[in-house]
Amino acid sequence: MPSEQPPAPMVVPRFFVKQRITVMVNRYEIRTANPDGSEGPLMAFAEQKRLKLKEEVTFFADESKSRKVFAFKARQRLDVHAEHDVFDEYGQPLGYFSKQFAASLLRSTWNLTTPAFQAVGRERRPVIAILRRIWEFIPWLGDIWVPFVFHFDFLDTATGKTVMVSERQKAIRDRYDVSVPDPRLDFRVAASMAVALDALQSR
Repeated sequence: MPSEQPPAPMVVPRFFVKQRITVMVNRYEIRTANPDGSEGPLMAFAEQKRLKLKEEVTFFADESKSRKVFAFKARQRLDVHAEHDVFDEYGQPLGYFSKQFAASLLRSTWNLTTPAFQAVGRERRPVIAILRRIWEFIPWLGDIWVPFVFHFDFLDTATGKTVMVSERQKAIRDRYDVSVPDPRLDFRVAASMAVALDALQSR
């Protein structure tokens, strides 16, 4: 595990992301994982408003939405190559990510950059990636139900070591088990990337 650089200000080794779907807004719960693997306290509550020209997801401290704690926002409008910046509650940048459009035609691939490292995340199983794309072309079904469980592994481009893993679990609504073995990855960036893997996956 990389340890030459100090750990990020916020380090959460494992957490869960659960999706809620409403008519105009996608919502996500981010909860810590207890030592026994069960769900722990709520760490953030996210909202993604649909039909915006610039994709944006805001994370709040709780469901009251009285305090914004971090967010990510696209730099460009409706662009498949768009870079998304992650900001803390004061608007200071923490990192950014973007989708590799050409590579993602067959196997979803993302770039993840922080001040400490650069990483690339890919769908773990190429065959599942292709089957999922075929399924998404089926009218309606691709939007309301995805039968394939897919996972992403993010590797440091300099060392090849794992910095983050997102594993989709079998559930009616999307649910992800996210582990962060690299302490240089700030929880706010990891949570943003984890939500983006669901919210922006079809972009």
